[in-house]
Formats: sequence, C-alpha cells, structure tokens
Amino acid sequence: MTAFDPSNPDARQRRAEDWWRSAIIDMQPGVIRYRGYPIEQLIGRVSFAQMIWLMLRGELPPPGQAALLDAALMSAVDHGPQAPSIAVARMAATCGVGLNNAMASAVNLLGDVHGGAGEQAVALYLDIAARADAGLALPEAVRAGLQAWRELHGKYVSGFGHRFHPVDPRAPRLLELVDQAAADGVVGGRFAAIARAVEVELGAGRSRPVPMNIDGATAVIYAELGFPPPLARGLFCLSRSVGILAHAWEQTEQGGRNKGPMPREFIWTYDGHPPRDVPEAVSPRQS
Repeated sequence: MTAFDPSNPDARQRRAEDWWRSAIIDMQPGVIRYRGYPIEQLIGRVSFAQMIWLMLRGELPPPGQAALLDAALMSAVDHGPQAPSIAVARMAATCGVGLNNAMASAVNLLGDVHGGAGEQAVALYLDIAARADAGLALPEAVRAGLQAWRELHGKYVSGFGHRFHPVDPRAPRLLELVDQAAADGVVGGRFAAIARAVEVELGAGRSRPVPMNIDGATAVIYAELGFPPPLARGLFCLSRSVGILAHAWEQTEQGGRNKGPMPREFIWTYDGHPPRDVPEAVSPRQS
C-alpha cells in the first residue's frame, strides 16, 4: 500500500474522494446510481421494500423474498398512542416543532425495551440455530438457548408474550406467509420452526401459553431472509416511522398546545417529603 504523500496534488484529491468511501451510491452531474442501477430504471419498477433490500444488501431481492419483507414492514407500522414512541410523536407535535422533529424524537425512543425486541429475537434464533448445528436436537438447543438468554437478559424473552393481546393477531398471519414461502422454496423455514419450538418451551407447564408476538414473528422473517440482528431493529424503525408520521400529522391537524402524557386536570402522585419551610440558617448573609 502506497503511503499518502500530502505534497502530491493527485494524492490529496484521492484522499478527499476516499474520505466517505461508499458502495451504495454513485452520483455525478446528471447521474444517480444505487448499487450500480440507474435511478431512472428503478423508478416505477422497484417497490419501496425492494429498494430497502437493495440499499442494505447490494442486490435486488427475488419477488417472493421482497413480498415477505414488505409484509414484515407493513405489519408493525403502529400500535397506538399507548406505545411510547407514538405518544412522544404526538406530544412533540403540540410543542411547535415540525414533523421531522416529532419523528426524530419518537424514533429516538426505539431502544432495547421498546423497539429492540426484534433484534434480540433474531439473535436468540441464531444462537439456537448455532447450537443445533453443533449437534443438539432442536428441543435441547432451545432450552440451552433460553437458559443462556435468561442469564444474560433476565426472565423476559423478547418476541414472546404481550401486555395487551392474549394472542397477537399479527403473528399468526405472518407465520402463515412464512409457511407458504417455505412451501414455495422462497425461504427455508428453519427459523419459523425454531420460533415455534421456543413458543412451545415457554408454554410448557404453564396454565396459559406465551404466544409469539409481532417482534418474534417479524424476527422470523428477518432471520429467514438473512438480515443480521442489528438490521432487524433498523427495519423496525423504518416500519414504525410510518405510524409515527401518521400520528404526528393527525395531532398537528387536531391542534392543541403542550399536551403532556395526561390531561392537565390530573396531577401526578407526589410521594416526597411533606411540606416544609426553608430554614433561616441556609439564607446567605446580608452585608
């Protein structure tokens, strides 16, 4: 490798050009190419889900895989103002900021607890798959994977159970699509089997099952399609941004100023020190 020569004008130009090296976009006057494809050929022929795949993976997906990605993105766009990200978007919209600010405020809440479950579920499925590849039968691989998960993360298993839905209505439908795609040879179906085995293990010996939720089901799709765990969270952010935008716009249309998390006639519970006076001894001396 040739050392950089700061006295060489050509070397300085090359260093500047290489500063933001990228294989994603080639742009010059009159030319825009994404991963080598000219934008004028992509427009009208490639869907948004296909474009997401192309940007992240470098190639256009087969139609069946693109359809699964589209289903996963569509299924998680919103879950109502009780979701912290949606609530924040609506509150921000009453504070005099633009839609982009409201959306950014909301997306910034999509962390490990709210928004990161899909990423964690993909990681769990991959860990179980690795244990099965090492020779464990699937039930044993699931039990070992869950034990390792709980030792690292605690008792809650991301992607399973739901605070509101006895059965998350989105998950069974997504799994139907995965099953059909597996039957058609679009995906292998391995991670759907792993997720169902996790569901069985979590429900063993319990009076009530712990069914897969939207995060667990979309994680099946992302794992089947070969997306690494961190991209599962990124894809969820893209998905939920649709609901965030819709709620921020609806709140903007409804109006309202400085709307907090509850109506102003309700005051939070104060459980601090009883009322008291400031002692004279803390007052600054007067000259």
